[in-house]
Amino acid sequence: MRANFFKFSAHKYFQKGVSLIEMIVFIIVVGIASSALFATYNYSLMHNTDPLIQVRALELAQAKLDEVLALKYDANTPTGGIPACDTPSGVACNNSPDSTVNDVDDFHGTSDTPYTGFTRSVTVVAANDLKLITVSVAAPKGFSVTLAAYKANF
Repeated sequence: MRANFFKFSAHKYFQKGVSLIEMIVFIIVVGIASSALFATYNYSLMHNTDPLIQVRALELAQAKLDEVLALKYDANTPTGGIPACDTPSGVACNNSPDSTVNDVDDFHGTSDTPYTGFTRSVTVVAANDLKLITVSVAAPKGFSVTLAAYKANF
């Protein structure tokens, strides 16, 4: 006589709840997923002010550069710029800073602290009827911004 392996009993037992192994696997999977999620959240929390610092540093540099560019090329340059200094019909340029703050050279070597932690410095270098104006801003968290522009003698 053959044994019947597919014999079913009249009583069916259904599983109720979860086993201990299923619970442990669930806890491990949720723990790994949540640790990755919390690491990402922590990183974004630590660096959420970086864009604000960068924008403020850029605004400070641009404001100072605009202030310097609005002035005359040289103290001996007449209002309107014509005739330009160091031209046959103009007077000689002096290219030196003074205390009047009426031309680009007067900002050379200046620095200030417009906000706590922000330091702004200006350098002016003259060469061939051009002055290179460089504004650098050092911000907190090691950020720095440098903007440069030329002012022409014409």
